[in-house]
Amino acid sequence: MMTSTQARSLGWAAILAICLAAVVVLSFKVHAVRSEVLLAERQLIALERETLLLETEFETRASQRQLAEWNAVEFGYAAPRAGQFLDGERQLASLGEVRGPDAPAPIRLASADAADAAAADAPMRSPVSGEKVTLASASSEKDAGAVFADAFGDFLIEASPIRPARAETPARSVKAAAKGTGE
Repeated sequence: MMTSTQARSLGWAAILAICLAAVVVLSFKVHAVRSEVLLAERQLIALERETLLLETEFETRASQRQLAEWNAVEFGYAAPRAGQFLDGERQLASLGEVRGPDAPAPIRLASADAADAAAADAPMRSPVSGEKVTLASASSEKDAGAVFADAFGDFLIEASPIRPARAETPARSVKAAAKGTGE
């Protein structure tokens, strides 16, 4: 038979074992929640990176559109043509042939057409309208500095938040106010 002290000791041991089991279960739950939080943070970081990548892609495509517009309007660049690099279809077909083990790589140079060489001596033309472009020269009527100063002065006047006052006679302003109110 057990005495009361032995029963109390056994009771305390059981309570201690139950508390220890609860602490172990609780620590497992804490670690599980912590790993879920870390997984969620990793997913957030991945989504932020994906968002940044998509924003970069969007901005890149928008700048490509802007560059294409500048190219068409301002610069007049054109994509290279196959004729600048290859003489014809046979040369293109020869590129697909297997070279020998000691054969050097073929050297390809861009070339200009005879029409392009003749166009180099021709006057400059606008890529948009095709009209001749005249460049400003040192023998122009006005000095370049004066032209710039005039244009910059006009720009400053237009951009200024201060506007000149418009003087009106009192009779005109009264009549304008009467027409505006419907009297």
